[in-house]
Amino acid sequence: MTRTVSILGAPIQTGASQPGCIMGPASLRIAGLGDILTELGWEVDDLGDLSIPPQEPVPHKNPAIHDLAETRAWIEALSQAAFDAAQTHDRPIFIGGDHALAAGTLSGLARHAKTQDRPLFVLWLDAHPDLHTLETTTSGNLHGTPVAYVTGQPDFEAFPPLEASIDPKNFCMMGIRSVDPAEREHIKQIGLEVHDMRAIDETGVLAPLRAFLDRVREANGLLHVSFDVDFLDPGIAPAVGTTVPGGATFREAHLIMEEVGDSDLVTSLDIVELNPFLDERGRTAKLLCDLAASLFGRRVLDRMTRSF
Repeated sequence: MTRTVSILGAPIQTGASQPGCIMGPASLRIAGLGDILTELGWEVDDLGDLSIPPQEPVPHKNPAIHDLAETRAWIEALSQAAFDAAQTHDRPIFIGGDHALAAGTLSGLARHAKTQDRPLFVLWLDAHPDLHTLETTTSGNLHGTPVAYVTGQPDFEAFPPLEASIDPKNFCMMGIRSVDPAEREHIKQIGLEVHDMRAIDETGVLAPLRAFLDRVREANGLLHVSFDVDFLDPGIAPAVGTTVPGGATFREAHLIMEEVGDSDLVTSLDIVELNPFLDERGRTAKLLCDLAASLFGRRVLDRMTRSF
């Protein structure tokens, strides 16, 4: 039986400091994301790109915060769109755009999970935990806040009210290697499972990943994968404005995506922070499409030889 996947673009860059993410959805489409999924046997429904109308500025007591009104509007639009896509497709994909996108997609997917009476789990592949509140962010870049928001932390009165939050213990973060002091405190307080790059160097990716997937399976949970380009080492994925050296290798990333794909637990996916303005001949966009293919069923023996 053919399974359905939707692709929804969210050209959001209000949460970041460096422009360019607005071109991310177009770049992934040009790199062939839809065609690849079709070749793997999925029925693809490209829903186009979301947009928001112009917004009146909204002040906040934290003067560092910028584009609050726009980010709030994106969250509202994405939350409803993610809910609708999850209700009508087997595996929706949300392509961005900066990681503020996840504040919208995760809030909508949590509401969908609630209607299914199933818990939502999140595999967070990122260099950053994105665990700032509107009070603790010093950069004012709201792509650093989605995890705190969707887990129901305080100080988010300026964001849309949550209809359903996500248990912090249902997160598994891998690839983390840039954490601010306030985020470090939040990790301890709410009990997030974090595997930084040192831990991955020591144990590899499979042991913690398989343990997490076992937890999802035992809870009959829905699994969302939120993939930030800066999870990858910038040597293989330069098209990101939040470059942090020492990220996941090509082989580690494919192993994770194949293992998660083999589990057949994934119900949705974010691909975020792709900035084509910083790319080299589409190199990063092509890699992200290859990684998505691994998540959706392509295996090592299926890969074609191509220039790097």
